[in-house]
Parts: sequence; structure tokens; C-alpha cells
Amino acid sequence: MIKFVSIFSIFLIFSMSVSSFYVVYADQAIGKSGWEVLSDKVCGDKLCTEIDSDSATIIPSSIAYFSPPLKQISQGIDPSNVTCTEGKALVLKQSNGLPACVNPSSVEKLITRGWAVHILPDYNNQNNNSEIFTQGNHSTISETVTYFDDVSGYLAKPTTDGSYPGVVMIHEWWGLNDNIKEMADKLASHGYVVLAVDLYGGQVATTSDQARQLITTYDLEQGIQNMNSAVSLLNDDYSVNKIGSIGWCFGGGQSLNLALYNDDMDATVIYYGSLVTDTETLSSIQWPVLGIFAELDQGIPVDTVIEFESSLNELDVENYIRVYDNVDHAFANPSGDRYAPEESGDAWAQTISFLESTLK
Repeated sequence: MIKFVSIFSIFLIFSMSVSSFYVVYADQAIGKSGWEVLSDKVCGDKLCTEIDSDSATIIPSSIAYFSPPLKQISQGIDPSNVTCTEGKALVLKQSNGLPACVNPSSVEKLITRGWAVHILPDYNNQNNNSEIFTQGNHSTISETVTYFDDVSGYLAKPTTDGSYPGVVMIHEWWGLNDNIKEMADKLASHGYVVLAVDLYGGQVATTSDQARQLITTYDLEQGIQNMNSAVSLLNDDYSVNKIGSIGWCFGGGQSLNLALYNDDMDATVIYYGSLVTDTETLSSIQWPVLGIFAELDQGIPVDTVIEFESSLNELDVENYIRVYDNVDHAFANPSGDRYAPEESGDAWAQTISFLESTLK
């Protein structure tokens, strides 16, 4: 098998001709193997294992470092702050959490395939979102409910008896933490029965590495069953008249997955979640969709958002897609340094308006 120098070395690749290339090695880590099998490398917009090794036109220049990421980490730099060679974008490998510098055009593909994860700062619960995510007119109560096998979720609802719509709320990659529970309370105060599901079986992360490990063990099929059980509980135990879903980041992608695998929905809200653009797959959606995205998000680039919107339009699916300028992935999470209060407040106002018009 063809091998290339590992991430313990800096290497620069030059194309010398159509049929060959040369590699210059430097600063190889002492005591470490200088080689790593091709299976974990990136060539252009593909994993190198997907490239015909006999191809003379592929130059695997995606992985290149000004200073080895592991060396930067050993010097006290957080993995999410590693510096890449100019023209490269930083991602974290989902398998081991180590940084990799790849072509910007590769980021979305690698995240979609599960090779990489979004780079987010560690969770900080000292921030407060109360002033941005406004309270509704209903006072609320909350309780822990078991809704899927032995999995418990957080249910918030108005204290006044009545007929309310239901909403399945899906957490970020951190898990069902206090921030999501507060969001459930806030949304319930606008007149909804909100069930914040737990897709991690009670585990909650506070660091990016912990969150990455939880995502690595996430089973999509079981997750869909989990969310479908939440829909069933809202329908059976709370007699909701309509039902929608909302999720952020990891949860945004799962909100879309719930729409694809449950016909008993009336509205879907996606905050910068991974997208599907294939019209045949999206054809199962027969209700309105609200999508909130970020202009600077490399994992879900604007081009993909536009393609998603076009596919929904082609299917005559009512949709409202908003891309906020000059903000990045997870801009609506007050626990991170990407938090953008003004854009988050506007997105929340649009979310409330969308749910009012589709579920009430």
C-alpha cells in the first residue's frame, strides 16, 4: 500500500510532472514512526483510499502543516487552536480528536462522512441566554419523563390546562445539558409541550474531546427510534394537536433526520445542522421547514444551504432559509466564543414566528 509521512512531520508536496511528484520531509518526530498508512489521509476532496493509487494526476497535497499539530499541542496549544499552513482549514478527526489541516473544499465532505467533526470551543455555562431568548406569556412546569426504553428526557409545558402543540427538542453535541433544558422552558412558555430528548443516554460533555467521543458512539438508527418514541409520547400522553421539531448543530441534523423518518410531523426547524440535498430523500417531507445557517460555516457551506433550499423548492416544500452574515457554526449558543447575540435574537424571533404559523 502506498504510504505517506504521518502527521508527526511537516511535508511539502510539489508537482514535478503529470506522472510523478516529490516529497520534501522535515522535522520528523523523534521516536515516532515516520509513516502512516494511506487510509487515514485526505487527497483533495476525497479520502485517499477512494483514489486510484495508479492515478498520475492526483497529488495528495491536502495534509500539510507549517508546524506539526502534535508539536503545537505538546507546546500547550489547544487542538482547536492549531495553526495550519496558509490555504488549509483545520478539522478534528472524529476517530481520535487529533487535528488535521485539509483543503477548505474538503471540510464539508469529511464532516458528512464522519471522518471529521466541527471544531468548537469547550462548553462554558457561565453565560446566560435569558435576555436573548425571550420568555412567552405562559408560566411553565417541568419534569423528567421516561420515553424510550430507560432513556429519560426533559419535558416542559404550560401550567394552565389546554390543548397545545408539541415540540421535540434535540440537543447539540454536548448532550442534554442545562442550556437545552432552559431552551425547553423558554419555548414552552410560548404555549408548547416541549420534550427535550436525550440521544446520549444520560451522558453530558463539557469539553470538545468528550463531545467528540459521544458523537463517535452515536447510533443513527437507535437515535431515530429514540426521537420517534418522543413523538409517540407527546401524541399519546399529552394529546398534542400538532407536532414539530427543533435542534441545534448535531441536533439540527437530527431534526432533519426525524423529518425524513417520521410522517407524523407538522414543522421542522434546523439550526446549522448537517443537510441532505437529494430530492428523492427529501420528498418524504410534506410540511414547512425553517433553516438557520451561518455564512462562515465551512462544515455546512452556503452553497450546500442553497442546494438544500433549491431541492425543497423543486419539491414544493414550504421553506424559510436564512443565512446570517459574518457568523460561524454554533453562533446561537451563548456558551461559546462564536456566540452572536444580535443574530441569535433575530433567529429566535423567526423561530417563534415560524412555529406559531405552522403549529397553531
